[in-house]
Amino acid sequence: MARAKLPRSPSEGKAGLGGAPPAPEEPHGLSPLLPARGGGSMGSDVGQRLQVEDFSLDSSLSQVQVEFYVNENTFKERLKLFFIKNQRSSLRIRLFNFSLKLLTCLLYIVRVLLDNPARGIGCWGCTKHNYTFNGSSSEINWAPILWVERKLTLWVIQVIVATISFLETMLLIYLSYKGNIWEQIFRVSFVLEMINTLPFIITVFWAPLRNLFIPVFLNCWLAKHALENMINDFHRAILRTQSAMFNQVLILFCTLLCLVFTGTCGIQHLERAGENLDLLTSFYFCIVTFSTVGYGDVTPKIWPSQLLVVIMICVALVVLPLQFEELVYLWMERQKSGGNYSRHRAQTEKHVVLCVSSLKIDLLMDFLNEFYAHPRLQDYYVVILCPTEMDVQVRRVLQIPLWSQRVIYLQGSALKDQDLMRAKMDNGEACFILSSRNEVDRTAADHQTILRAWAVKDFAPNCPLYVQILKPENKFHVKFADHVVCEEECKYAMLALNCVCPATSTLITLLVHTSRGQEGQESPEQWQRMYGRCSGNEVYHIRMGDSKFFREYQGKSFTYAAFHGHKKYGVCLIGLKREDSKSILLNPGPRHILAASDTCFYINITKEENSAFIFKQEERQQQRGLAGQALYQGPSRLPVHSIIASMGTVAMDLQSAECRPAQGGCGAKLTLPAENGSGSRRPSIAPVLELADSSALLPCDLLSDQSEDEAMPSEDEGLSAVEYVKGYPPNSPYIGSSPTLCHLLPVKAPFCCLRLDKGCKHNSYEDAKAYGFKNKLIIVSAETAGNGLYNFIVPLRAYYRPRRELNPIVLLLDNRPDHHFLEAICCFPMVYYMEGSVDNLDSLLQCGIIYADNLVVVDKESTMSAEEDYMADAKTIVNVQTMFRLFPSLSITTELTHPSNMRFMQFRAKDSYSLALSKLEKRERENGSNLAFMFRLPFAAGRVFSISMLDTLLYQSFVKDYMITITRLLLGLDTTPGSGYLCAMKVSEDDLWIRTYGRLFQKLCSSSAEIPIGIYRTECHVFSSEPQDLRAQSQVSVNVEEREDPQRATGPWGARPGPGGGSTQGRHPSSSDPAEHPLLRRKSLQWAQKLSRKGSRPRGKAPVAAEWGSQQRGSLCRHSERQELSELVKNRMKHLGLPTTGYEDVANLTASDVMNRVNLGYLQDEMNDQQNTLSYVLINPPPDTRLEPNDIVYLIRSDPLAHMASSSPSHKSSCSNKLSSCNPETRDETQL
Repeated sequence: MARAKLPRSPSEGKAGLGGAPPAPEEPHGLSPLLPARGGGSMGSDVGQRLQVEDFSLDSSLSQVQVEFYVNENTFKERLKLFFIKNQRSSLRIRLFNFSLKLLTCLLYIVRVLLDNPARGIGCWGCTKHNYTFNGSSSEINWAPILWVERKLTLWVIQVIVATISFLETMLLIYLSYKGNIWEQIFRVSFVLEMINTLPFIITVFWAPLRNLFIPVFLNCWLAKHALENMINDFHRAILRTQSAMFNQVLILFCTLLCLVFTGTCGIQHLERAGENLDLLTSFYFCIVTFSTVGYGDVTPKIWPSQLLVVIMICVALVVLPLQFEELVYLWMERQKSGGNYSRHRAQTEKHVVLCVSSLKIDLLMDFLNEFYAHPRLQDYYVVILCPTEMDVQVRRVLQIPLWSQRVIYLQGSALKDQDLMRAKMDNGEACFILSSRNEVDRTAADHQTILRAWAVKDFAPNCPLYVQILKPENKFHVKFADHVVCEEECKYAMLALNCVCPATSTLITLLVHTSRGQEGQESPEQWQRMYGRCSGNEVYHIRMGDSKFFREYQGKSFTYAAFHGHKKYGVCLIGLKREDSKSILLNPGPRHILAASDTCFYINITKEENSAFIFKQEERQQQRGLAGQALYQGPSRLPVHSIIASMGTVAMDLQSAECRPAQGGCGAKLTLPAENGSGSRRPSIAPVLELADSSALLPCDLLSDQSEDEAMPSEDEGLSAVEYVKGYPPNSPYIGSSPTLCHLLPVKAPFCCLRLDKGCKHNSYEDAKAYGFKNKLIIVSAETAGNGLYNFIVPLRAYYRPRRELNPIVLLLDNRPDHHFLEAICCFPMVYYMEGSVDNLDSLLQCGIIYADNLVVVDKESTMSAEEDYMADAKTIVNVQTMFRLFPSLSITTELTHPSNMRFMQFRAKDSYSLALSKLEKRERENGSNLAFMFRLPFAAGRVFSISMLDTLLYQSFVKDYMITITRLLLGLDTTPGSGYLCAMKVSEDDLWIRTYGRLFQKLCSSSAEIPIGIYRTECHVFSSEPQDLRAQSQVSVNVEEREDPQRATGPWGARPGPGGGSTQGRHPSSSDPAEHPLLRRKSLQWAQKLSRKGSRPRGKAPVAAEWGSQQRGSLCRHSERQELSELVKNRMKHLGLPTTGYEDVANLTASDVMNRVNLGYLQDEMNDQQNTLSYVLINPPPDTRLEPNDIVYLIRSDPLAHMASSSPSHKSSCSNKLSSCNPETRDETQL
C-alpha cells in the first residue's frame, strides 16, 4: 500500500478570518493552488499578503490536503494485497497451501497403512463386522468401501488441516469475487476442496461419520495446481524471466505423478471389497498398466475397480497427449530460439557473445575456426545472438560434437534487454557485433549495427565491444567500442597498395589468419610446401626485458636488434611500443634505442613462449657443415622449437667455398666469379651498427627522391611541370578519417578538370593519351563514389611516395559522383573520374585502359545479394574474364563477395594444374584448415580478394589487441610520427650476387635501415597434362642468367644510369618507362622464348609428336583468336576517335607487360598449355632462402620525416655527402 500527501503550506497558519477583496487574475503558467511569488517589483509584498488573506478566506481557493490510493485502505483490499497482489507474501501463502496438500496426502497414506479390514468394519462407535470376499458371487459388499478405520489422533489432525484449507479457500473466493459467484463455485479446484474438507468438518458435529471414507488422495491435484502458481510467483519475486519449457516439463511430470497416485489409491481402496490389495501392489499394477505392459498377475476383481481403471486410462489418453504436444511445441520453439544461457554457467564459465543480423555458414565457420585456433580460448563458449531462425546448414554444423558442446544459438535481438539477459551479456568476456555486408542497403545495415552497439553498451558497459562497420562515415558513432574495423577503409587501402606493392592483400590476409604453417606440407611441390609453411607466420608481442629473442639487444638500436634477431632466430622484428606511449611504431629506425620496458612486435611461426632453444644441436649442425641446407625442403612438422633452433644454424656468410670471413663478424666479403680471367671481388656488405652513426644515418634514396621531386624535375616534364606541395588534405569526406600528409596541388583543381573524357575551358583533353602521362594509369571501377574510395587515393598520394612514381588514378564510376566527394579529391594531383561501366568496352577504352598497368574492379553493392547463394559474383567474374582476353597484359585485381568464387578467376576448363590445386584445396579443408583457399593461383598472386577474408582481423583482436593498429599502419590508413610504412622493391638480375634473403636483410639494415618482411615470388612450372602425373612433374624455374650476356655492364643494385650521370633508384615494382630498361626487357623476352622452347619441344616419339602437333594447331587457333580480339579493340578505338598506338599484340610486349603477364599466370594462353606461371607470397622466409630473378621484397621503411626532424639543418650536406660517397672507390662498401 502506498500513500502520498501534499506538504503543508507555511501560509496556512498565517491566514486570517477577515474579509478581503477578490484575488487578481493568476499569471499564465501558475497553478491556482499555489501563491504567486514576488518578482522584486514595488508592492510585491502587499500583493502577496492580500493573496494569502484571500486564500484563507475563500474556501474554494484555499490549499487542501490530498490523500492518494484511498481505495487500498479497505479491509478487503489489504487482504487482497497480502494474499494475491504482493509477490513475496503471495508466494509464502502458496507455499503454505502446497505444504498442506502434501500433508493431507501423507496423512492418507498413513491411514491406509494403519487400516486393517480383518479387525472389522463399521461406523464410529458401531459394532464391527468382518467381511470375506467371495469370487464366485457377483454381489458386492459396499461396507468395506464406505467405512474405513481412522484413529482418533489421525482424525483430529485431518480435521484441523481440512478446516484450515476450507477457510483459506473461502477467503480466496471472497477476495477474487468479481460479480459472478457461480464461476467461482463450479471451478474444479473449488469442487475438490469441498469434497476433501467439508466432510471432515461435518464429522465434528456427527461422530458416527468419523470412519467415513473421504478421497483425500485427490488433494494431489490441488497440490499440483498450487505448485504451478508457486513457481510463477517465485519467478515474479526474483524478477527472473519465466521458462516456459521448465514449467511445461514440471506440469507433465506432476500430471503423471498425480495419475499414478490417484490410480494407486483408488484401486487399493475399491479392492477392499475384493482381494484387499495393499498399497504397494496397487502401485505396481498402475505402473504395469500405464506402461502398456500388462503382465496380468495382478488384476481388479470387482467392477467398480475395473471401471476406475478404464476411467484412469481414458483420462491418461486425453490429458497426456495434450501435455506432450505442448511440450514438443515448446521444445521446437526452444530449438529455434535457443533457450537461455544460465546465470550459473555465466559466472563459472567464460563465454563471448556474437551478435549478427543473419548467420551464414561461411561467417560462422570463419569465426569459430579463428576464435578456437588460439590454445587459451579452448575453454570459452560462444553464444550466438541472432534475430533470425537458424538455417539448415548452420543447424547441421552446430550438431557436430566439436561445436555442439561449445556453441549456443539464441534467437533474439540485441535491442531487447530480455534477450541480452538470456545471453548473459553482462557476464560475457567480449561481444562481437558484425554487420550484414550482403544487404542491398549497406547504410541501413550500419545503422542496425550502431543500435546494437549502443544497446549492448547500455546494458553491459563493462563488456568489451568488437564492432565491424561497413561504411567509414558511420565509424564515429561506435568510437566508444574497444575495437572497430571499418570494412571499406581497409578494403580500398588494401586494393590501392596492391597496385604499388603486389599481393598486399594476400600478405595481410595470411598475417591475420591463425595457422600452424602445416598447409601444403604433404604436397609434392616445393613451392606449395614453402608457401604453406611461411603462411604460418603471424604477428606476436613480448616485453623486451622478458624476451629471449631480443633481451640481449637491450641498449642497442632497433635495426641492429631486427637484423640479429632474424639472423639468429629467424624472427622478424617489425615494431615496438614505448611503455609511456600508446602509439605503435613500425620500424622506428636506427636512432631508436631499445629499452627493457619496450613491447616488441615480431613476425614468427609461433610466439616466443612456445619456443625452445637447442644450442647443442646448433653447434653440431655447424660442425657438420649443414648450415647451407634449405630449411623448408620437406614437410615441416611441429614442435616449432626445432624449427626455431635450426634457424639459428644458418651461416649467412659461408654460402660459398670462395667466401672468406672478414675481420668484422658481419662484414664478410664475397668474391665474384672470375670475369675474363680477372680476380675481381664481390662487393661486401657493411655491418649493422649497434648504435646509429649520424654521418651515415639517412639512406641516399630517401632524401634524394625528395630533393629530385622538389628541385630537379626531369627534362621530359619541362616547364609545364606542376609543382606539388606536401600537406594534409583540406576536405575530409567523412568524420573520423585519419589525417595523412600527402602530395597535394597548390591550388584545388576545378571540378570540370576532374572529368577525364570531357574537355573544359581550362584544357581540351578528352582521352588519356592527350594528357601525356609519364607513368601508367591505375583505373578503379566502382559503382558509386562512396566515402571509402577516398582511402584508395590517400595511400597512393602519401608524402613518402616519390613524386616521379605517382601514377595517375582514374575512377570509372557507374554513377556520377556527388559534389561532396569531388570537393574531397580535387586537391590531389592526377586524380580523374569518368562515368562508365567495366562491362562496356567503349568506357574502358575512353578511360585509357591500354595505358594502364593496374585495373581494380571493386565489388558492386547492388550485386552483393543474389537469389541463389554465391551467384552475387557472376557478373563480375565474367566481365573480368572478358578483360583478361581483351587486355592480357593488364594487371587486374578483383574484389569478390564470396571467397569460394575465386576458383573461377582465370578459369581454364582443361587446365590440369588447376584441377590438382582444387584437390589440394579440398584436402586442406578436410584437414580443418581455415586457409584452404590459399593455394588458388589468383589468391596467391594477389589478383583476387574478398573483404570477408579480413573478418578474422576483428576476431584475432580478442587475443591480440594490437592487430588492428598494426594492420592500419601497414595499409597507410593511420600515420604515427616516427612509424614506418610498407613499400616494395624488385630484385633485378644485377642483384643476384647477394644470393640469400639473410644477406639481403643485412644489406638493407646496414644501408637504409629498412626491414624486409617477405618476398613476392614469380615462378614458371612445367608439368604433365595428366593430373595424376602431378607428383612426377618436373618443376622448371627458368633462370635468365643462362642466356645473359657475360660482357654485360654491372652496376649498383637498383641503379640505372640517368641522363645526368647520376643514378635513379628502381625500387618501385613497375617501371615508369619501358625504354629505361632495355636489359630487363631483353631478358624477359629471352625468358618467354625459353618457356616456349621448353614446352613445345617434341621428344621424337610418334604419340608425343602427334600431341605436339595438336598443341601447335591449338596455338595457331589461339593466335587467330587474339588477332580477332585485337582487331575488335582497334576498330572500337577508331570509332571513338582514339589513337590506336599503345595497343600492341603479344609479339611486341614490353618488359613490364611480360612481368605483368607472368604475375597474372597468363603466359599459358599465349605460349603453351603445358606451362603455368604462378606467383606467391613468402612471409618472413628463412635467412638461407635464395633470391630469384624478379623477386619483389616487402619492406617496412622508416619514416623519412622522423630523420629530417632531427637533422634538417644538415639536409643538403648529408645529401651531398651521400652522393659523393657513391664514387667507384667507396661504392663497393656502401651499395650492393
